[in-house]
Amino acid sequence: MNNIPAVTKNLLIINALCFFGTIVGERYGINVNNWLGLHFFLAPDFNPAQLITYMFMHANFQHIFFNMFAVWMFGRVLEQVWGPKRFLFYYILCGIGAGLIQEAVQYIEYVVNFSQYLESGTEAEAIFVTEFLNRWITVGASGAVYAILLAFGMLFPNSQMFVFPIPMPIKAKYFVIGYAVLELFLGLSGGDGVAHFAHLGGMLFGLILILYWRKKNGSGRLYY
Repeated sequence: MNNIPAVTKNLLIINALCFFGTIVGERYGINVNNWLGLHFFLAPDFNPAQLITYMFMHANFQHIFFNMFAVWMFGRVLEQVWGPKRFLFYYILCGIGAGLIQEAVQYIEYVVNFSQYLESGTEAEAIFVTEFLNRWITVGASGAVYAILLAFGMLFPNSQMFVFPIPMPIKAKYFVIGYAVLELFLGLSGGDGVAHFAHLGGMLFGLILILYWRKKNGSGRLYY
């Protein structure tokens, strides 16, 4: 851990502590994800602070393992290039952006599928919809992680990566593009319980921020 930059190291530690906290909470009948996960903004349990807290919560060990593995592998490189303040700002902002995109997608689903019940349905139907909306809870650092992947692909586009099960190395830029296309396909397909549009939202906010920094820098480079 000594060779891991400070922000990356602390992100790993905080996420691990939060995950263990959810395990301890479950033993005492406390659903920590229900408190700190991101609820739909029209749901009774929504709190604006959840736009930050949700990215430190995870659903299971596999979820946190792969997210933190990506933070360790790619985040430490970005922190060394950008410095700790810029990297942390990028991570948090893209995580918030991912949450906002997820909220927008859920709102569209709400309008299409549920709003008519609140407008013309019975009181029982309205109560059911309200309770159902409160079950929409998003957790995980994946939005920020996908933003990290995007940044790595833009800063080091020709870096060779070995990705299972592809039997040959692939350039980082093609890896990122492929992942984005896959997430879009899965998001449009729906039904798997994964917030694919939050992943894309993190990448979108990351792209906007990197392009802004590049323009502000004036040299055309993505880092300095």
